[in-house]
Amino acid sequence: MLTIGVDVGGTSVRAGVVDERGSVLDTARVGTPSGENALDDAITGVVEELRNRHEVGAVGLAVAAFVRPDRRSVMFAPHLAWRAVPVADRIAKRVGLPVTLEHDANAAAVAEHRFGAGRGSRVAALIALGTGIGAGLLLDGTLFRGAHGVAPELGHLCVVPGGRPCSCGKYGCWERYCSGTALAATAVELLARHPGRSTVLARETAGDPGSVTGRRVAGAARDGDPIAQRAMAELAKWLGEGLALVADVYDPEIVVIAGGVSESATLFLDEAREHYAGAVTGAGHRPLARLRTAQLGDQTAIVGAATLAREEHLRR
Repeated sequence: MLTIGVDVGGTSVRAGVVDERGSVLDTARVGTPSGENALDDAITGVVEELRNRHEVGAVGLAVAAFVRPDRRSVMFAPHLAWRAVPVADRIAKRVGLPVTLEHDANAAAVAEHRFGAGRGSRVAALIALGTGIGAGLLLDGTLFRGAHGVAPELGHLCVVPGGRPCSCGKYGCWERYCSGTALAATAVELLARHPGRSTVLARETAGDPGSVTGRRVAGAARDGDPIAQRAMAELAKWLGEGLALVADVYDPEIVVIAGGVSESATLFLDEAREHYAGAVTGAGHRPLARLRTAQLGDQTAIVGAATLAREEHLRR
């Protein structure tokens, strides 16, 4: 049975037809509108576009939101229009197919566990490094969602008490030191601290701190820019420190690093592994989780959402 996975993001709504092997056979995409009804229209539109070309049995939605444990309603979505909305039932009524709803990082974790870097592992965590940090955790192949459907929000673990302010309202969250935006913020701080240092990054962004992005910092680090390399080393350090906290609580067999920042993993993952190995409780006297980068790229959430929709449909 073919199913459709839809990744509902803050900038685009991306959908794909996925088979039982996790292969994406066809795709559709549209920009994310700002209004609630317009967002429902956008999702319905990409689903109908793909249904016109393929026979499908169910739809899975992957959303960056707090999802209720029954996976029918969105409680809160910081970058989308939904607030306490029965999204799954509304979309199901419009498209005439069963609809399953899931947090996007959870969907990504399922995809990597079923078809990618975490295949077959008993306890697997996924850490998605992007604008912030998303996370998913599978225990014996089953997603861990917590009592109210919002776990695990690992990006908001406090790693620096009183540190950088976070959009969640707290200070010193992990994602403020280990994400694409964190990488840019660290580079800006280093450039301000060393104004006389002649670097490629300084010349490219002179007088415009807003032009410093995580992608630009990563590119400069590859080119040997010392400020960018120091910023990347800071990210590696905080990734390792955070992974040690995750290991202390969950003791995963494997941690899959996903998200846009993972594309630059050769610049930080080995160093992060060293920090993790030294910071974990019982360092030197316990097995460590294997660290791997995601294998399914930017279609991970689509594949995961479609897979969850298939599994849910087959259980009914």
